[in-house]
Amino acid sequence: MQEYIKPDWVHETMWKILSFFVLLTWLTGMFSHYLLELSKDNSVNILLGAIAIRFLASICFIAIILLLGTENLILFVVNFFAVYFFYLLFDIFALITNLRPNSK
Repeated sequence: MQEYIKPDWVHETMWKILSFFVLLTWLTGMFSHYLLELSKDNSVNILLGAIAIRFLASICFIAIILLLGTENLILFVVNFFAVYFFYLLFDIFALITNLRPNSK
């Protein structure tokens, strides 16, 4: 396993990136759940809004980290967007599996 995941491929801020995504997913999930309890009619707008908020928060996180002067910027951005796309794929998969039983 060590030969496939080289330490040179993982940026030193990977734990910050993962912590950011866990916190962001939890916050947007709780907010979406609250809004979905209020109105089931706007479910698509609420879920797409949560994805947009997550995207804008990610851009702000990247800007803050870059302004703080992180070394090896390309590796940081590649690692960040790799994790971002995994979270996005999980969101899309969860949406598809939840919407499939509701389609008629």
